[in-house]
This record gives sequence, C-alpha cells and structure tokens, in this order.
Amino acid sequence: MDQVKIGKFIAKLRKDKNMTQEQLGEKLGVSFKTISKWETGRGLPELATLKPLSDILGITINELLSGEKIEKEKYIDKVEENMVNTIDYSRKKIIKSYKIIYLLLIIFGLFITISAITIAPAESSWGSIYSAVGITIFIIGISLNFKYLGKLKQTIIIFCTTILVLFILLFSDYISVKYNNQVPRFRINILTGDEISVYETLFYNAYKYKDNIYIRKHIPINKLDWNNVLENIK
Repeated sequence: MDQVKIGKFIAKLRKDKNMTQEQLGEKLGVSFKTISKWETGRGLPELATLKPLSDILGITINELLSGEKIEKEKYIDKVEENMVNTIDYSRKKIIKSYKIIYLLLIIFGLFITISAITIAPAESSWGSIYSAVGITIFIIGISLNFKYLGKLKQTIIIFCTTILVLFILLFSDYISVKYNNQVPRFRINILTGDEISVYETLFYNAYKYKDNIYIRKHIPINKLDWNNVLENIK
C-alpha cells in the first residue's frame, strides 16, 4: 500500500473540491494535522474514516486505497489487492502498537531496578525485592518484544539477557561492597553476632566488623565456624 500515492490522491481531490485541511478535518471529526499526516504519506486513515472520507471526496473505498481512479475492468483485481494490503497494514500497525507497550515495560522494569539499587539502603531487603520485581518486568518486556522471532530465538535472547542483567547487578553489588564499604544487597543469608555480621552471597561472604566490610571466599553460613569467624577477616 503506497501511503505517499494515497496521500497525494487525497490532497488532489480535496483541492478539487475547494476544501482546506481544516474543513475536511471538521467533516471527519479529526484535526487538520491528521489530514496533513495523511496527505504527506506519514500515515493512513483509520478504518472507521475510510467510508466517510470516500463519500466526501466522491470516490469509492477501493479507489481511495489504490490512490487513483480505477477503470471498471480492473476494479475486482484492485479490490482483492487492497483487501490484502489493508489486512497487512492493520497487522503491522497492531504489532507496532504492541512493541511500544513492550518497550514501556522494558523501560519501567529498568526504572524500578535502578531506583531500588540507588534509593533503598543496602541493609534493607526491600532493595533486592524491588530489584527482582524490576528484573522480572524487564525480562517479560524483552520476551514479548521478541516473540515474533520464534520460540528458539526468543528463548536464546531471554536466556542471554537474563544472564547479562544478573551479571551486571551482582558485579555492581560486589564493587559497592569492595569499594564503598556497603553490605551486599543480593545475599542468600545473614548471620549476626555481637561484634560481627556475616552476609552470604552466591560467590563470596562479606563480614561486617567495626563498620568495615571484608570480602572472603564463599562458605555456607550453616558450615561456618563461628568461634573462629574473626580469623577469617584477619
């Protein structure tokens, strides 16, 4: 469907009837900007406006979608062609609308995740909870955005994206622990004593002693020798 051709056809017929874009827009209940958008080929009339627009311009819907007057012997062929083009155009427009929604999900998920990390205190579990919610929304958005590629490609993209996001979050958390002297946000377990607290993560343990954080190798807290825990940070 040639949008530019259709737009020029609408503009010509409108001018032939001595109508301005504002006047045509008023008859159709749309703004002159919408008429301008059609006539410059940046969009097509909605399905609901095809019949009234055709009646105002004195043509058939088939001629409107063809962007030209049609001879009788070619009319049936053009009907079939325009039906296929209209269905294809509508399908692409729906997909585009959905893609915008999916993109908003991705942005919203990232916003929640970043906000959780930057606003919530590291000691609070809410930061990791909101991060998990944000990541989930982000992954859903990615999944929906690429669902048209097929199950295999979609699965590969989701898997790689999930691994990348988790790596970035865990690595940035490690950097904060090591250089900003913060407790880990993404921890598996916590054990707190009188002088020292132990934060177990997937890859290491963080020991908080006298307001200082020490990173040591990963040892499950249930296997930790609490009597010698201070030795682990010396």
